[in-house]
Amino acid sequence: MRIVSLLPSSTEIVCALGLEADLVGRSHECDYPAGIEALPVLTAPRFDPTGSSLEVDMRVKEALKEATSVYTIDAEMLERLAPDLVITQTQCEVCAVSFAEVERVVCDQLHSSAQIVALEPNFLADVFGDIQRVADAVGIPEKGASLVAEMQTRMQVIVDQTAQVARPRVATLEWIDPLMSAGNWIPELVEMAGGTNLFGQAGMHSPWLQWDELLAADPDMLVILPCGYDIAKAREELAVLELRPEWLALRAVQNDHVYVTDGNQYFNRPGPRLAESLEILAEIMHPDCFCFNHEGSGWERL
Repeated sequence: MRIVSLLPSSTEIVCALGLEADLVGRSHECDYPAGIEALPVLTAPRFDPTGSSLEVDMRVKEALKEATSVYTIDAEMLERLAPDLVITQTQCEVCAVSFAEVERVVCDQLHSSAQIVALEPNFLADVFGDIQRVADAVGIPEKGASLVAEMQTRMQVIVDQTAQVARPRVATLEWIDPLMSAGNWIPELVEMAGGTNLFGQAGMHSPWLQWDELLAADPDMLVILPCGYDIAKAREELAVLELRPEWLALRAVQNDHVYVTDGNQYFNRPGPRLAESLEILAEIMHPDCFCFNHEGSGWERL
């Protein structure tokens, strides 16, 4: 089977199912596992993704006003690759190419007979469902069930170990300027890791956050996991927070409980490595109980 994956999480799902050799094309953001970068790239942003988080936010919003998708698809490359299966998503128009754009190019422009599988991960259970959906589409349902069961087993160990621990009050930041908390599956991961999630609702899109809301909640811990940013890039943006007069008033800042994570590689990708994302949160919140050795690569203390 010839598979095109148009988002990083589905690329990781395909590879975790043992089908890396069947991948013939990827999105511009697909970079894991190693070697994937050699595949032809089929998407590109309509905006300049460099600059500060505020500049990127403004460009994305402007791009959304002018087009149905903030990403483009290389239709000529897609036609040359002649995929049997194209994997995309309907969850977020900012995160990856829109389903409408994929459908327009594949069905209307190319008149391709390729099957389109659209993932829509809102809750954690949806991520498991999407893994199974991909496995079903490629004819290996048993491998999908096995991968899901393996993830669930790893995650349940943490849930069981945190059942009786003291639960810190945790605020997560998915964007820095303007402030945005994390929604969808992240509130579930916070609770599973033994914390009390303060902002964002499970299964709902990430909400914008006001500084007075953050001050009023005064979290015990602040976990920074910006969408699309690794630790180094997130650290570059921290001056925006640190220059705010409210920053030093936060309990988490005063007690050195601010943590920067690699949101791009872990938390922002609804795929197999959400198991590692949970381990990172557990390690941050309960260092006396957990040591998965993700510190330094998956997270750092500010």
